[in-house]
Amino acid sequence: MPSAKTINIALLVSIIAISFSAIFVKWSDAPATISSMYRMIFAAIIMLPIVWKKRGEFQHMTKKDWRLLLFSGSFLALHFALWFGSLKLTTVASSTIILALQPIIAVIGGFIFYKERTTASAVTTMFIAVIGVMMIGWGDLALSGQAILGDILSFLSVIAVVGYLLIGQNVVKKLSHWIYSFTVFLIAGIVLIIYNLLTNVPLTGYDSKEFGIFFLLAIVPTISHVINNWLLNYINTTTISMSILGEPVGASTLAFIMLGEQLTSLQVAGGVVVLGGVFFFLLRQQRRRIATETVIESA
Repeated sequence: MPSAKTINIALLVSIIAISFSAIFVKWSDAPATISSMYRMIFAAIIMLPIVWKKRGEFQHMTKKDWRLLLFSGSFLALHFALWFGSLKLTTVASSTIILALQPIIAVIGGFIFYKERTTASAVTTMFIAVIGVMMIGWGDLALSGQAILGDILSFLSVIAVVGYLLIGQNVVKKLSHWIYSFTVFLIAGIVLIIYNLLTNVPLTGYDSKEFGIFFLLAIVPTISHVINNWLLNYINTTTISMSILGEPVGASTLAFIMLGEQLTSLQVAGGVVVLGGVFFFLLRQQRRRIATETVIESA
């Protein structure tokens, strides 16, 4: 069992890594489903050496496990296709603000499927952080048809990623996070290949710049997903989703530096609120873990 400090550091690294995802997508001129497809396929290939050493775990997987992994990978493919599509239509701040509604959907999903409950103080800090996220994107939300469609795609991607995480919470406890991550990434890549073939989206013909971006997507933000899959062994989906609220802050800051997207004073203030909400939520979770461990040791 890792310490609370180790878990919090892992969450911080995850937030930093995932914040680069929107920047890389913005750099790419390839269709959203192509960027998503190559990201997943390349990520699976990169993980092959580690997975090969742990290949014995595949022998212990049941048909039910494979079905759950198939659903999990399909939800992940849907998430990336929708979210990458959203970034093609609206700004980084606008897209990531909606993506950060994930904790609310996760709480609902966790209650429906796992009967998970949380404390009133945790819910309060979560909603404070969500308000901060709304402040970040408020001044950047456009009312054009494209922007509205981008917002809708981003919201649908939230539902998809929560489905992916909720399924993973059940399956990852039976597998190492390496085997789980590799399998769902590969399934997501195959699902996207099939989709692109059915919709006549060209799989090849992209220049070296695009493939460089595909590799960056496979390496940098995918680190976040690997970390989150590992953390599912020790913390629940809601906690992971709450930490991801830091992404709009990181992504909006990077978009300002690397893409020239402007930040308003309201967005900066919202970033402070988000970070405060995330900090107090994680601090509360840490204290609960310490208290629980103390009770167990005393018993």
